[in-house]
Amino acid sequence: MHARIIATLLLLGLGLPTGANAAGDPAAGEAIYNKTCKLCHASGMMSAPKLGDTAAWAPRIAKGEDALLASAISGLNKMPARGTCKDCSDDDLRNAIAYMVTHSK
Repeated sequence: MHARIIATLLLLGLGLPTGANAAGDPAAGEAIYNKTCKLCHASGMMSAPKLGDTAAWAPRIAKGEDALLASAISGLNKMPARGTCKDCSDDDLRNAIAYMVTHSK
């Protein structure tokens, strides 16, 4: 039964959530944040929005996690591509973003 549902979804072009489309995991993102994002996002260094600053994060959160991930991958303003985590996967970055978003609403 489940195979039929999956096949139907795929035929309809709906697909299933994958790493590229799934929401990040804030719990998994905490360690990545602490290791690579905290330097700038805790202090506001280089104009990074501070963790927990709801006013600074609101317009960013409104763009959605996919847009935030795209910015993290390519860099934005003073933030270099992939921030300070050159060895982070896209899923690692998505999880770190989910952590920051969760703590900045």
